[in-house]
Amino acid sequence: MKTSLHHAHLFASNLDESIKFYKDMFDAKVLFDLKMAGARNVMITIGTSKINFYDQPPKDQERGAIHHLGIETDNLEALVAHMKKKGFQFRKEIKSFGPLRYVMAGAPDNVLLELFEVVKDKVSEDQYKQISSLISL
Repeated sequence: MKTSLHHAHLFASNLDESIKFYKDMFDAKVLFDLKMAGARNVMITIGTSKINFYDQPPKDQERGAIHHLGIETDNLEALVAHMKKKGFQFRKEIKSFGPLRYVMAGAPDNVLLELFEVVKDKVSEDQYKQISSLISL
């Protein structure tokens, strides 16, 4: 089972301004711009790393703009089983959204994790290469 830190997910008070900043300052590229979970979501890449933005102002002042860290795996069921075996209790089951399967999990210090898998047969090979952080592992 492979895993990789895939992205940080941030809230954006002004999404277009945030995208422009990362494009201008770091030559970021937009990977996708779509509506997901009730809000516009835009994923950008800076080199080999990614940031995913929600088009919403921060909701939790304690966490600021950081919503969650996305950890990609090539076998979500195996990762969930591994964590359960170690005593971790999930509050919800794995969910599917188009080519993604995911489950949210809490980590120490109130860090929210999104554990997810890209379903390869639901995206083209080129899309998978752009989205996945597991290609070079």
